[in-house]
Amino acid sequence: MTDLRKTVERFWTTAEARDWDAFAETLAEDVVYDLPQTRERISGRERYVRFNREYPAEWHLRIERIVAEPGQVVTWAHVTVGLEEMYAISFFTGDENGRIAAVTDFWPEPYEPPAGREHLVERY
Repeated sequence: MTDLRKTVERFWTTAEARDWDAFAETLAEDVVYDLPQTRERISGRERYVRFNREYPAEWHLRIERIVAEPGQVVTWAHVTVGLEEMYAISFFTGDENGRIAAVTDFWPEPYEPPAGREHLVERY
């Protein structure tokens, strides 16, 4: 657990720093990246690093929470892309060497709650 958590922390730190060589070191050679909402998959370290390096907009992130257990880590990140703010939930699976073998990203869209529960909730 500790090794993969540290690897994921380094993954995010090096991504934010755009240190693509160090970022690549956190990944297994055969890493698989899934985006279920767009039904896209990227296989392999080189392609995944390139995908991140070539992202067309300036973005930054702040980790809100990390939950770790043996072999798995989940992160909740606050992401800004230009003036837009969003959240990402990422699930990481490690390999036997403590590297990231799989990443699954979810980018939930904010929405307005349904009417009728205003008396129960506080909006923030």
